[in-house]
Amino acid sequence: MRRAMTITALIAAAGLMTACGGSGGGDDEGGKKGRTEQGRASSSKPASGVKDRTYEVTFEVDGEGSSSVYYNLDTNHSEQVTLPWKKSGELTLNSTERKVGITVSVVPGTVRLSNGQFAAAPCSITVDGKKVAKDPGGAKGKHMCEYTLR
Repeated sequence: MRRAMTITALIAAAGLMTACGGSGGGDDEGGKKGRTEQGRASSSKPASGVKDRTYEVTFEVDGEGSSSVYYNLDTNHSEQVTLPWKKSGELTLNSTERKVGITVSVVPGTVRLSNGQFAAAPCSITVDGKKVAKDPGGAKGKHMCEYTLR
């Protein structure tokens, strides 16, 4: 029962991340520029005392074998990967985005445990060299990692 609920939760999270996808834009650069330009165009004036800032974000998913991984950095992404997996990227937030906050997240797929059962893989998020989110995977935890940049 718990396994079915975990799989259902992962599928629902993946569906939500896909449905709430970014600007499209084709390649990664187009998507990044589109979201950043839209965010800047919508802010009428900068938040007082808050400057633009670029963050170095690293997602990690541990385990063995292969799994699907869903992550949200500049836009939503989905990949079939070989574990362990690591992905880094930069995200620049303007003053308005920093005031409100932008959430980055990673949802690991399932991996086979030593007892033969399937469970979510462990994940973590590192921002500017500091680990800010970690999930142990398995039957415990949220089965995803997320962090709000400000």
